[in-house]
Amino acid sequence: MNGPDNLIEEIFEQSDELTEKQKKIILAAIQAFAEKGYASTSTSEIARNAGVAEGTIFRHYKTKKDLLYSIIEPMVKKFIAPFVIKDMEKVLNEKHATFEDFLRAMIENRIKFLSKNMLLFKILIQEIPFQPELKGLFKEHIGTKVIARFSQVVEHYQEKGQLIDLPPFSIIRLTASAIFGYIIVRNLLLPELDWDDKAEIDRTIQMIMHGISAET
Repeated sequence: MNGPDNLIEEIFEQSDELTEKQKKIILAAIQAFAEKGYASTSTSEIARNAGVAEGTIFRHYKTKKDLLYSIIEPMVKKFIAPFVIKDMEKVLNEKHATFEDFLRAMIENRIKFLSKNMLLFKILIQEIPFQPELKGLFKEHIGTKVIARFSQVVEHYQEKGQLIDLPPFSIIRLTASAIFGYIIVRNLLLPELDWDDKAEIDRTIQMIMHGISAET
């Protein structure tokens, strides 16, 4: 779990109030939630894996859901949102001659980040459809800001005549579906396959551009 983009380390380093037992509980909960899902994980199992008494969990967190939110909320508000916006700004502010160049830089950037935080990403993907509060949190701190910025990029390349004349959100939806579809299958559904990541990224970009390129 080492590296400057590791969110678990960042959370621990910047949360001075966390005790060593809380850190163990959080790590055990992340592992269990990612592996089995929130609904199928018991607090007794988390306590056992953390090497603490189950009562210790409830001294720090009133419910299992409070424990889940203690992991997800700071991750989204303090770490994922700033990292996503900051890294996207970095990609956006570089001068890419084509939308294809921009896509390649963005995909490589996100894959590197997600590979270091796959357990947390897996929890988000699993729980957002079933946790309205998490869905609202994600939309507030990430979705709206990223879509607004991405729309500017799409409009920029539309003005250059590179992309077809569709609403920017439609292009964003198609692009995001292809990129995250690849990431989810690659890392969560079929990680055991012998993946040629460079080739798959090339194919993903090719399929996206085939659908939205203004060139005939």
